[in-house]
This record gives sequence, C-alpha cells and structure tokens, in this order.
Amino acid sequence: QVQLVESGGGLVQPGGSLRLSCVASGSISRILTMNWYRQAPGKERQLVASITNDGGTDYGDSVKGRFTISRDNAKRTLYLQMNSLKPEDTAVYYCQLFGAATIVSRARDYWGQGTQVTVSS
Repeated sequence: QVQLVESGGGLVQPGGSLRLSCVASGSISRILTMNWYRQAPGKERQLVASITNDGGTDYGDSVKGRFTISRDNAKRTLYLQMNSLKPEDTAVYYCQLFGAATIVSRARDYWGQGTQVTVSS
C-alpha cells in the first residue's frame, strides 16, 4: 500500500517562505506524476503544481514565479518551495501521486493527509 506523508507546514508571516515535503513509502512500481494541491476553507481543492517523471513542471497561475516544485526520486520525496507567501495562500496542502503499485496494476491516485499552511501577520 502506498502512503504519502507531508510535512513542513506552519504559520508564516506574509512575504515569508516555507518548504513542504512529501515522502512516499510502500510498493510503487511506476510514478507518473506527483502534484501538490491545496484547499482553503469553503473552497474547492485546486492544483498548485505538478511534476512529471522526466522533470517537467507546471504551476497554477496564482503561484507562478513564487513556488517551485521538485522531486528526489532516490528519496521518493516531493518538495514544494513556497516564497513570497500571501494570506491567500493559506490552505491545507496535499501531496498527490499518480502511479501504479505493481507492473500489472493500473495507475491510480494516492493522497497524503495534508499539512496546514497559514500566512498571517
């Protein structure tokens, strides 16, 4: 069973930085994409950033130029460096992996439990 555990969230002042991490454990045969989502109270979950197996990245418009997604395949870890944080970045941030547990399994989504990021003075 694939498990994802996020860490690195917390309270930060506007303009500050945080680095989120997500460690994947368990049986994983193929990782296709890894993504960061966020969900603010009363709002739908939105895609923040994604990274493919060959390192291609994409970002939501609201975070372009401020956030950077990266991954360390050897450590099975996904990162999100968040700079110039704004109050509107406040949300629970979720790590998502799209991949397959075995070579014969169909790829599916796996989710972490989320980590709270609060941007406030």
